[in-house]
Amino acid sequence: MAALPVYRWRLAPDGYATRRQLRAAGLRPGGQDVAAQLERPRRRREPLVAYLYRVDRAKPMRPMTPARWAALAKANAARRTCPKCRRDAGYVIPPSLGMCTPCAFPDDAVPAGPPAAHGLRA
Repeated sequence: MAALPVYRWRLAPDGYATRRQLRAAGLRPGGQDVAAQLERPRRRREPLVAYLYRVDRAKPMRPMTPARWAALAKANAARRTCPKCRRDAGYVIPPSLGMCTPCAFPDDAVPAGPPAAHGLRA
């Protein structure tokens, strides 16, 4: 097993890219192994590591099909639906709460009456 070449931060040669850089270029690693790695030194901690892939071996991204768009929309809708009241919360429900804010904090709910006048006269 050969060791990976290690480059300093911002000093990698042309022809290598990270996953994000490949994605921005409309490419994906396509099953290839990591070709090299970048290391960014930090004080008093281990260095940050980024894995690099060869651009010439990268493959184009697969297009989104209608079925994949539908599956993604269904998954996002499930993340927005409160499991307690079964309503669309209008935002992604935080996993720390596990339910929408009105269900998690029922005492903080605002009464559904007319808006307050705030001391202003018409």
